[in-house]
Amino acid sequence: MAIEEPSVIAAASAGAKIIAKAGGFRTTIQERVMIGQVALKNVPDTIAAEQLILSHEEEILQAANAAHPSIVKRGGGARRVSVRTLPADDVEGIPAFLIVHLHVETLEAMGANIINTMMEGVIPYLERLTGGVALMGILSNYATDCLATAECRIPAALLAKGVFSGDEVRDRLIEAYQFAYVDPYRAVTNNKGIMNGIDAIVLASGNDWRAISAGAHAYASRNGQYRSLTSWKKAENGDLLGSLTLPLPVGAVGGSINFHPAAKMTKKILGYRSASELESIIASVGLAQNFSAIKALVTEGIQKGHMGLHSRSLAISAGAVGEEIEQLSQLLKGEKNMNLATAQSLLAQIRGADTVD
Repeated sequence: MAIEEPSVIAAASAGAKIIAKAGGFRTTIQERVMIGQVALKNVPDTIAAEQLILSHEEEILQAANAAHPSIVKRGGGARRVSVRTLPADDVEGIPAFLIVHLHVETLEAMGANIINTMMEGVIPYLERLTGGVALMGILSNYATDCLATAECRIPAALLAKGVFSGDEVRDRLIEAYQFAYVDPYRAVTNNKGIMNGIDAIVLASGNDWRAISAGAHAYASRNGQYRSLTSWKKAENGDLLGSLTLPLPVGAVGGSINFHPAAKMTKKILGYRSASELESIIASVGLAQNFSAIKALVTEGIQKGHMGLHSRSLAISAGAVGEEIEQLSQLLKGEKNMNLATAQSLLAQIRGADTVD
């Protein structure tokens, strides 16, 4: 998470510590299956074409696997076919499309190149079968067959903060989730905070953070309204129950993962041995990030902790070293305008006083 500001890292760590005291995270990884698409246009009869495609599923799978035999040899490959019909939109002048989905098990790789090769491999067969014209064949970053879930259960006693009792914090945290569930304006900010931790680890592990982020936000809108990716509820015994589910089509091999020094170091630090383990880590960080952020928001607010860490960053940016950092940080907290110019001025005063002494 080195790309993040100190307050984000501190928040994730604080949240993870509390959850660790409560027993830690529990994760569930759905099958690691990615989706490729062929978009067909000018199909004479979409209903008949859909039936033809499904009745010739085995031939389509054979064509796909023949296009990339190495993944089949390793135990993966195309597993099933599904079809979607998108009706024409006469108002916008958009024609009807017949979308063929290929569901591919990519094993430890994210599988973009595997899937793209397969999609191009099945296009000629699909065109002959349906009488339509292929517009494109490409993977989808909306990996709804590759979902990761992280869950936690926290006793209310571990939630007390300042003047707020554990029960009060639990109830306020649940209400904050409910706010993000019904209001897309809040949900966007809520989910952005979740992605603070997720994007950082995805990037550090050599995976495509833009793909993960796009898929996550699409998943937040899966029911027609953009909502919170997390869920916080009260258990029968009063514990706080947290859950986060999102698509995580990451890889443990392939691309820059095997040779990029930072990605190799990240893998060594995290100690994951498979893509599924990496998914578990990423989902857990996202849940910890959300828990810590909401807990701060409904108690003391986020600025207190943020500005405290920001003062240290400013002190270092101003050139403070050693004991000067903490000294300057404390002085900055008492200033109305906490900025670099103020930090530099205060540092000069500190050093001037030391010179006089």
